Amino acid sequence: MQLGQVFPEQYQALLSEKADSMQQLFAPFGVEQAEVFPSAPAHYRLRAEFRIWHEGDDMFHIMFDPETKTKQRIDYFPIACNTIADFMPVLLQALKQRPLLRNRLYQIDYLATLSGELVVSLIYKKPIPPEWAAEAASLKAEFAALYKVDFIGRARKQKILVDRDFVIERLQVQQQQLHYQQIENSFTQPNGEVNQKMLGWACDIAKNLRGDLLELYCGNGNFSLALAPYFDQVVATEIARSSIRCAEYNIALNQINNVRVLQMSAEDVSAALSQGQQLKNIDLAGLQLNTILVDPPRAGLDPATEQLVSRFDDILYISCNPETLAHNLQTLCKTHQVQKFALFDQFPYTHHIECGVWLRKIIL
Repeated sequence: MQLGQVFPEQYQALLSEKADSMQQLFAPFGVEQAEVFPSAPAHYRLRAEFRIWHEGDDMFHIMFDPETKTKQRIDYFPIACNTIADFMPVLLQALKQRPLLRNRLYQIDYLATLSGELVVSLIYKKPIPPEWAAEAASLKAEFAALYKVDFIGRARKQKILVDRDFVIERLQVQQQQLHYQQIENSFTQPNGEVNQKMLGWACDIAKNLRGDLLELYCGNGNFSLALAPYFDQVVATEIARSSIRCAEYNIALNQINNVRVLQMSAEDVSAALSQGQQLKNIDLAGLQLNTILVDPPRAGLDPATEQLVSRFDDILYISCNPETLAHNLQTLCKTHQVQKFALFDQFPYTHHIECGVWLRKIIL
């Protein structure tokens, strides 16, 4: 199969297969019918990474087949949003005319937004010479009339900015327009349209909730900002310092005053709450932490965090790995009952799918 292609005529059938598989996996937990949020069948991905192959005067994007490890030339990439897909061949043509930028170019990473911003990382195998910055600035100026693009040069222990290393995403969630700084080389949701649906689903649930929210694994504040209007206070935690800075930037950018972000691991939060300690400088006695939101990595929740989560009245669990979600539900469904379950097709044409579940504590 040709890598990086889309098959719109097959999309609905493939999505139905994934939904049927998930229905079987989660039926033991009382999931009768999951809501399914589809993706656009093409031009849906806001991030893309490619190796660059040089053959004489030619150069092109390539991908490696995960099974055969053979390389495939990519001249057009309809998986990527139009901003990236249309810019890829234009950029390569321009780079061919600029030896300083093309020499020893090893990889190109693209990060775009639904609103059309773009940051491109040019990654090299050898140290980047001092004159690179001026040449990249000239390239940016060449595209200025048609593209809102920034360039970054990367090599081992080098990162050179022409202007900035981030984009500002604009998402419409319910009646809110939210702005998110997204930094290159850090995690962001790759499917912007589906991310909007995911945030909207969480907001619909939050309308039924009360008190304050504790969020683990908050990243750049993706959920924190969207859910802030529905809670008195939001306490969000994250371990990565770069994500903390980004979340704080986004809180200020959106002029939100009821979200506080702490640099703490889920394990540290679990230990602090189980021992009745403060979360850094936050006095928990003044909060009504009735709801918790978790968006863990693929490994899911560790046993200590499972126990912490099970103490809350309401749980919002966003999962990128259905298998570990099912494992965690074996514990959580001893104390809670599934209220809503949703599937978000972040990754069309793959077996991957994002899940969302709302659980409420069982009252005996």
